[in-house]
Amino acid sequence: IIATLFTIWTPGSLLSNSLTEKMSLALQSRQENVENLPTPTARPQEPIGIVAGHWGNDSGAVCPDGVKEVDLNLEIATLVRNNLVSLGYTVDLLKEFDPNLYQYQGKLLLSIHNDSCEYINNEATGFKVAAALATSAYPEKSNRLTACLIDRYAKATNMSFHYSSITHDMKEYHAFDEINASTPAAIIETGFMNLDREMLTQHPDQIAAGVTSGILCFLNNELISPTSTPATP
Repeated sequence: IIATLFTIWTPGSLLSNSLTEKMSLALQSRQENVENLPTPTARPQEPIGIVAGHWGNDSGAVCPDGVKEVDLNLEIATLVRNNLVSLGYTVDLLKEFDPNLYQYQGKLLLSIHNDSCEYINNEATGFKVAAALATSAYPEKSNRLTACLIDRYAKATNMSFHYSSITHDMKEYHAFDEINASTPAAIIETGFMNLDREMLTQHPDQIAAGVTSGILCFLNNELISPTSTPATP
């Protein structure tokens, strides 16, 4: 631009036609070189893995009236995925024994399930969360994910953390052994299909909002209540 202005306002006696042409060609060549530079491409974003429990394998728990755990799991998992995608995250919705679980590497992996439809007692209500600890290269991250889920899910749903019924199957969930050890992972049972049935079937969006909030808490390293620590029976 400066050279062009200089050319315009400089008397012809001070700037020869030959020099003017050379400067013009140089400017044109420089502009073409800039235009031909490759456009920078953003690095692919690490995905978030969401497993819809039992999906693609079996029905899970089944209620007397035919309500199936797998259907609830898939609905909630899909809503969680949609919530995160709307915020710009890349999300993989995975089946129970999805081939993509093998050495899966991402920001985190969360498997969504629900508990039995059978009446156990009046205390069988609430949610459970267990972290991948034994197989994780960074157990503190899986613990942090679990703490975030406990804190945010309880606040969003007003449901209690039913730590006393966390099972061996949850703590030793098969996907924990299959994914890449660097991926933080957890499993959540969002409620009991008996006493929490209304919440699970009538307000899946609220359930999904609680799960989403827990995931965002982990990703954004948000503060949590001091009492929201993973507990084991």
